[in-house]
Amino acid sequence: MTTSPQEQAPAQPQPEAPGGHPQRWLILGVLCLAVLTVVLDNTVLNVAIPSLTRELGAATSDIQWMINAYSLVQSGLLLTAGSAADRYGRKKMLAAGLALFGVGSLVAGLADSTGQLIAARAGMGVGGALLMTTVLAVAIQIFTPQEQPKAIGIWAAVNSLGFAAGPLLGGFMLNHFWWGAIFLINIPVAVLALIAVVVLVPESKNPQGDRPDLLGAVLSTIGMAALVYAIISGPEHGWTSGRVLLTAAVAVVVLAAFAYWESRIPYPMIDMHFFRNRRFTGAVSGGVLITFGMGGSLFLLTQHMQFVLGYEPLEAGLRTAPLALMIVALNFTGVAAKWAARLGTPLAIGLGMAVMAGGLAAIATMASGGYAGTLLGLVLIGTGAAVASPAMSHAIMSAIPPEKAGVGGGINGTVAEFGTGLGVAVLGALLNSRFAALIPVAATSLPAALAAAGSAEEKAGITDAFSSGLETSLLVGALAVLLGGLVAGALLRRAERGDSA
Repeated sequence: MTTSPQEQAPAQPQPEAPGGHPQRWLILGVLCLAVLTVVLDNTVLNVAIPSLTRELGAATSDIQWMINAYSLVQSGLLLTAGSAADRYGRKKMLAAGLALFGVGSLVAGLADSTGQLIAARAGMGVGGALLMTTVLAVAIQIFTPQEQPKAIGIWAAVNSLGFAAGPLLGGFMLNHFWWGAIFLINIPVAVLALIAVVVLVPESKNPQGDRPDLLGAVLSTIGMAALVYAIISGPEHGWTSGRVLLTAAVAVVVLAAFAYWESRIPYPMIDMHFFRNRRFTGAVSGGVLITFGMGGSLFLLTQHMQFVLGYEPLEAGLRTAPLALMIVALNFTGVAAKWAARLGTPLAIGLGMAVMAGGLAAIATMASGGYAGTLLGLVLIGTGAAVASPAMSHAIMSAIPPEKAGVGGGINGTVAEFGTGLGVAVLGALLNSRFAALIPVAATSLPAALAAAGSAEEKAGITDAFSSGLETSLLVGALAVLLGGLVAGALLRRAERGDSA
C-alpha cells in the first residue's frame, strides 16, 4: 500500500533543503528492507503448509490460525501504532517494532508445537504493526514534496514484491533447510535494519498527536479474530453449530461496540465520519477486496501445486513468481502509474480489479489443464494489482485530513492486513466445505484424506475433490473482487463529481 500526505511539523525539524534529507535514499532502502521482511511473512508460510502438517501434525484450522494470527493482530494494532508513533516518536516506534519482530521470529523458528507457533506469529504481528505505520511517516518526513511520489512508488513496489514473493522465498528455504528457517532468516535482517535505524533515521513526532486508543485496539482485534474464527470453524463444526453461532455473535457485538466507542471518544483510532465520505468508503472497500483476492488465492494455489500437482516447495514458489514479477515490473518502471494517471482513479481501480477477477477466474477454470492457465491467471492478477493498489491507497489518503497522516497510514495497512486474513479464512473455508462434502473418507486435511484412502481410485477422487473445491473458492473470490471494483469505482466517480460540483 502507499503512504500518506505531509505530516504536521515534527518536534525535531528535519532538513528541508531542496534535496531533502542528505541520506534520504539510503534511509528509504533501510525502510524498504524492514517492510519487505514484514510483508513477506504474510505469505511465506503458505508453502510450508505440507511441512507443518507432517512435522507438527497441524490440521487445516491450525494452519489457517498460523497465518491469520499474524495478520489479524497486526491489522488490529495498526491504527493504535500509527497514533502512538505520531505522538511519541516515529524512530522510537520503528526501533521497537524491529526488536519485537526479531524476537517473535526467533520464537517461531524454534517452536515445537502449533500453539507455540501461533503465539509467536501473534507476537510478530505486534512488531509488524509498529513497523508498517511508522515507515510511512518517516518516508514522508525525509523527502521533498517533489520526490515523494517516486519514493512512495518504490515503497509500494516493495510491498507488492514482498506480498507476492513470499512463496518463492519460502520454497527456496524449505528446499534447503527445515521449516523453522523461514522465520530465523528474519533475525539478521531485523538486527541490520535496527542498527541502520538507530544510526540513520531522524526522529520526528507531532506533540499534538492524538492519544492511543487502547480500548479501540482491543475491541477491533477481538472482533476480527472472532469473525475469522467463526468462518474457519464453520466447515468443521457446522455453520449452525452453537460454537460457530456464538463466535459470530461475539464478532458482531464487539465490532458494533468498537464502532460505537470510536464515534463517542474525542481521540478515536478511526473517525466514523470518514465513512460518510464516498471517496474513503469506496477506496477502503476496494482495498479490502484486492488483498482478499490475492491473499486467498495464493493460500489456495500453493496448496494445489504441492498437494495435487506434486511440486516441491521451491518449484511451487517459482511457479507463482510471475505475479510478483508483473507487480514489480509495472511499478518500478512507472508504467502502472502512467496508466492510472491517464485512466483516472475510479476507472483505474475498477479496471484493475476487473483484470484481477479475470485472473482468478482463469486459474479456477484452467488450472486443472496444466500450468498455462495458472500462468495466465497470475499475470492478470499481477497486472490488475499493480494498477489498482497504488490508486486505491492514494484515494484513501486523499480522503484523510493531513493532520491524521499517521493514523491514515494505519488505515491503509489495516485494509491490506484484514483483507488478506479474511481472504485466507473465507476462501479456505469454502474449499474445506466443498472438499469435505465430496471426499469418501473422514479427514480434516488433504494429506490425511490421502493417507486414509485405500486405493488409487480413492486417492484420485480425493485430489479431484480438492481441485473442485479450489475452483469453487477461486470463482467466489473472482466475483467478490469484480463486484468490489465496480462498487469502488462507482463511489469514487460520484465523489469526484461531488467535488467538481
